[in-house]
Amino acid sequence: MRRLIYSLLGLVIIAASVFVAMNLIKNKEKKKPQIVKKTNTVYVDIVKNNDIPIVVVTSGKLSAKNKIELFSEVQGILKISNKDFKSGTAYRKGEVILSINSDEHYANLQALKSSFYNSITAIMPDIRLDYPEESKKWEDYLLSIDINKSIPNLPKTNSDKEKFFISGKNIFSNYYNVKTQEVRLSKYRIVAPFSGTLTEANVTSGTLIRQGQKLGEYINPSVFELSVSIKAEYSDLMQIGKTVSLHNIEKTKTWKGKVIRINSKVEQSTQTINVFIQVTGKGLKDGMYMEADLIAKTETNAYQIDRKLLVDETGVYIVKDSVLELKTIETVYFNNRTVVIRGLSDGTKILSKSIPGAYSGMIVKILPKKKD
Repeated sequence: MRRLIYSLLGLVIIAASVFVAMNLIKNKEKKKPQIVKKTNTVYVDIVKNNDIPIVVVTSGKLSAKNKIELFSEVQGILKISNKDFKSGTAYRKGEVILSINSDEHYANLQALKSSFYNSITAIMPDIRLDYPEESKKWEDYLLSIDINKSIPNLPKTNSDKEKFFISGKNIFSNYYNVKTQEVRLSKYRIVAPFSGTLTEANVTSGTLIRQGQKLGEYINPSVFELSVSIKAEYSDLMQIGKTVSLHNIEKTKTWKGKVIRINSKVEQSTQTINVFIQVTGKGLKDGMYMEADLIAKTETNAYQIDRKLLVDETGVYIVKDSVLELKTIETVYFNNRTVVIRGLSDGTKILSKSIPGAYSGMIVKILPKKKD
């Protein structure tokens, strides 16, 4: 009986061991993960090749075409005038912009005129005696002299003897001394050469002005020039008289300009040339920065895309049978945000927005574009 019990107990232990072993083997088996195929959604554009104008976008600083810097050629006290010599003051053509006190110089000029008048009077008896045929000419000239006005031009001498006689009496030297001082007197006033505005004023009324001192800046605020730099390779495509579209940096306003000059010199460091564009219109200010859109040439059978869609600058992703494919293309011209390319056939579906981690063979689903 005892032997039977031990036999049954052994069978139970063996059965339990087999059961435990089977469970351990089952727990060690790894379940294979289920492969979930992910489909990316994309937006595409349909390629349609056409003629694309190559627009060279460049910028520069606007400058008044008629601009002068005011310097003093004489010394004196700046006089008070009807208009304040301050920035923003407008003047008409021929109007006095500023005036420097010239009382001392004027008195010296009057003294020279009087001395010149006396020298002509002193030679009249000799002229009547030695050159009676010329006396009437010199008498008329003497009567025409008014020391309160500009000295008239000297009469022409009709013979070498008369010329030597006049020169020997220092008439010529006295005459040109007066003329020199008359010209210098005119420098005590600065007159507007054209209607414009004072944009810079460095002195005020009562200030002692020194010779060579910069007084301010004066411009015509109606006509401006924009100097821009373009690549030398486009120099042959630019022509004087060509219309150019201009806009401010914020791109809120636009103007039409015209190419008036093209510099023939190429800057060695940048390999660019300067193009000068004339523009008029409201809202333009001296010194403001502007951008110019220069249409250099037109590329045929080309297509324009966002630069972000380029892959290593040699390829783009297209969608063919719901699968991405890397297509090799030719880049023609780079703008700030776009690039003109060739090599895509009409009707090709090209990504309109780049996909992170894109690769050839990726399965995608094309979504319809949202309506604006």
